[in-house]
Amino acid sequence: MKALESEGIGRPSTYASFIGTIVDRNYAVLSNNSLTPTFTAFAVTSLLEKHFPDLVDTRFTARMEQTLDDISNGEAEWLPYLEQFYNGEEGLSGQVKHREDAIDPTEARTLELEDLKVKVRIGRYGAYVETGEDPAIKASLPRDLTPADLTNEQIDRILKEKIEGPDQLGEDPETKQPIYVRQGPYGPYVQLGDETEDSKKKPKRVSLPKGVSSEEVSLEYALGLLSLPRLLGTHPETGGKIQANLGRFGPFVAHAIAPKEQEFRSLKKEDDVLTIDLERALALLAEPKRGRAASRTKPPLKELGLHPEDQEPVNVYQGPYGIYVKHGKVNAGLPEGETIDTLTLETALSLLSAKAGSKGKKSTAKSTAKSTAKADDSDGANSTDPKGSKAAGSTRKTAKASTATATKSTKTTKTTSTKAKTASESETNGSGKITPTSGTAKKTTPKKTTTKKTP
Repeated sequence: MKALESEGIGRPSTYASFIGTIVDRNYAVLSNNSLTPTFTAFAVTSLLEKHFPDLVDTRFTARMEQTLDDISNGEAEWLPYLEQFYNGEEGLSGQVKHREDAIDPTEARTLELEDLKVKVRIGRYGAYVETGEDPAIKASLPRDLTPADLTNEQIDRILKEKIEGPDQLGEDPETKQPIYVRQGPYGPYVQLGDETEDSKKKPKRVSLPKGVSSEEVSLEYALGLLSLPRLLGTHPETGGKIQANLGRFGPFVAHAIAPKEQEFRSLKKEDDVLTIDLERALALLAEPKRGRAASRTKPPLKELGLHPEDQEPVNVYQGPYGIYVKHGKVNAGLPEGETIDTLTLETALSLLSAKAGSKGKKSTAKSTAKSTAKADDSDGANSTDPKGSKAAGSTRKTAKASTATATKSTKTTKTTSTKAKTASESETNGSGKITPTSGTAKKTTPKKTTTKKTP
């Protein structure tokens, strides 16, 4: 972020979206507030630097953002800029057409990292290593493995498993099936039994706990993992089963409160899922469950004492906008010149009282406004007359009837007006011909004519 700021790229408000984009597109892995580039990031960066160097130049991005600022301020036109960017002499469209034939797809997705004896390629399902032999041997790399952590020893182990199959630790004493330690796309795991093409049922697999490498796994340890979940006993109060198991977020204990209801607690660093006993599990379950809100709670900077009304604590905290005092749900910032050392309980109580009073006034004002609006809308319903509600209903019915009458009257008026306009523009004479007129519209009736017979 400091590098972006020094290059004049982006704003502090956009850096989070930058980081989110490169993580979502698998260009970097975010771990412990640090970004580690992936194999895909190296391949894409190499391709762009070789074939489109101008577009990945930080100076180009800085100039582009300056132009966008000029457009937003009305100092530049957006359409000519985009036209030049895409269809200009050095525009993006022309660069792609000119260089796409020169891009070799195999070369573009191949990485030759320093001190590695094999090549790393980017495939449809992630990164994999490929030997230069004929025929070449290919083996997938774990998804969480980054270029910084890849070594020749890991490559040898991955290729050996691909050629010779997984390492067999031994046999399960009960089923006599082999037990393997294997490397998968999501890390190492132990497996009970072989995979067969005929059987749709896959062998049992358990991922190794975080921090445990494949070399450290023994047959006894693998049997323990494959035996999970472990039944530790029953809860003395509920009679529900208590088990220890491995999950997506690490080892945990589970308490079956009801047939379809369980409570969970994660194990501490000093706990082992294979050796934890019932007593320790009950102690963990007795601890209050730490939610996200609880984990975010910070200790107070100073404890001033208890509030005289409800005996709840009044403490001082550090917030994003400065130091404040807190009592229940009411927070009040410190006035100018006040410090933690000089702040007393009496001063804090007056600050909290003033803040609560201001909130009360706002709430009262809102309530009054709502009440007034409701009273206006009731149209007489709040009258002291016990028949007020009926009167209000009658008034509303009358208003609806009046509205309907007015609408009907408006339609009649429009119809009459249209007829009058037609009549004002033309008039029918006795012969049935239409003769234009310019006077007031009159409805004329053709006179009847009689014809005498002549002998």
